[in-house]
Amino acid sequence: MSQLHTVNKSPLDRHALASAIRHAVKGSAILMIEDGVYGAMQGTQKSDMVSHAMDDISFYVMGPDLEARGINEARIIDGIKVVDYSGFVALVAEHDTTQSWL
Repeated sequence: MSQLHTVNKSPLDRHALASAIRHAVKGSAILMIEDGVYGAMQGTQKSDMVSHAMDDISFYVMGPDLEARGINEARIIDGIKVVDYSGFVALVAEHDTTQSWL
């Protein structure tokens, strides 16, 4: 069963991203939204955690949320896919369940 995990809190303030990664099984996806997009940035204290998990988990980040926070897509960890709202809907539709990490 494939699962989409959504993370909307900054990994610099909360442990939601780390929890999502810990609970995600191979083939799952994690979508970073709202302040969760900070987890997609290169060069942070959480970048290695995300990069190492990318072998088993697909990572996505909401483009409009990056833009709202003034984050250029060039600052995103290589391999993380940027999606828009229709991409978010497509991810929900292609996974069996969705788990929100708050």
